[in-house]
Amino acid sequence: MKTVAVVGASLAGLSAARSLREQGYDGRLVLIGGEPHRPYDRPPLSKEFLAGEIDEDALALEAEGEDLAAVWELGVRAIGIDTGSWAEHHVRLADGRSVRAHGIVIATGAAARTLPGSERLDGVHVLRTLDDARALRADLACGGRLVVVGGGFIGAEVASTARRLGLEVTVVEAAPTPLAGPLGREMGSLVSRLHADHGVRLLCGTGVRALAGTGRVEAVVLDDGRRLDADTVVVGVGARPCTDWLAGSGLDLDDGVRCDAAGRTSIPGIVAVGDCAAWHEPAVGAHRRVEHWTGARERPATAVAALLSGGQGVPEAPRPPYFWSDQYGSRIQFAGYAAQADSVTLEEGAAADRSFLAVYRSAGRPVAVLGLNQTRLFTRWRRRLATAEARTAG
Repeated sequence: MKTVAVVGASLAGLSAARSLREQGYDGRLVLIGGEPHRPYDRPPLSKEFLAGEIDEDALALEAEGEDLAAVWELGVRAIGIDTGSWAEHHVRLADGRSVRAHGIVIATGAAARTLPGSERLDGVHVLRTLDDARALRADLACGGRLVVVGGGFIGAEVASTARRLGLEVTVVEAAPTPLAGPLGREMGSLVSRLHADHGVRLLCGTGVRALAGTGRVEAVVLDDGRRLDADTVVVGVGARPCTDWLAGSGLDLDDGVRCDAAGRTSIPGIVAVGDCAAWHEPAVGAHRRVEHWTGARERPATAVAALLSGGQGVPEAPRPPYFWSDQYGSRIQFAGYAAQADSVTLEEGAAADRSFLAVYRSAGRPVAVLGLNQTRLFTRWRRRLATAEARTAG
């Protein structure tokens, strides 16, 4: 391959570029990023950066002096891919140029979902990018009342940070139980008790009817008629994969770019990684997107190996998905597939102490593990889970 283009310059894209060089690729490497910024770390955006504890320099993902011998095209969006014969493709850019490439890594991530009408009001935020975090940090510095719409991990982390900054915080969750999707209802309920422990009001089982205000948001109106006064609103209701630009490319798109278990797409010479990629997960027998930092760091190496081998290599089984979240001074860690479980038991600690380890099982076989302030024990269980998964795949 004379040229490889990596479309997306965040963690997954940077990890793919590093893997290309580490695996011996010495051809032309082009990184294309829609944001003007060099690659930066996103997890601190909702925590240390939002609290003003670290500056932007601390977010840098590139090591000092790191040189990938790459061409960086930052601040310009990719708007399409034209696939050609002999594995030669063209990535079309918004400024009218195109990049010819023999291999393409798609790593365009995901974009935060919004609420209807939010674009007309100041003080309503999403949190996905550095620019989002800058704007939200400025509003939180003014204090007052914050309403977080969505009780997922981003919403919970923002609530935790804002409470630490002294704001009055309310979290609104449409589902009966926060975090029921990733953790299951029972464990989601236990973990979400951290909100009440720290003086944050949690309202579940009701959605948002409207955002009220003239020029700037003044309140959130719920489906049940209640009105929550607000100086600032954060919308954390999930993200959609950034794949609109791939329409008409011939790629298989369905809640992301559909890939096999090594990140290979339906078109030879093109792989996909990160939040935009729906890899086939042998453990669950389905395609799913893994929207977590660890997946964006680890999986590109597998996809790059598949790309450089021309699709001939046999990929290693991906490790079970893993994520962590820091809220109210507590660390939440999870690995595996909660949806597969038919039971969950506390193996160590106690929910009342906000320190426990829970194991999810299917027909007696561990399929996931959750730790709340149990870092050491969780690490052992995560390793055990990965070993069991590899044996099953083998």
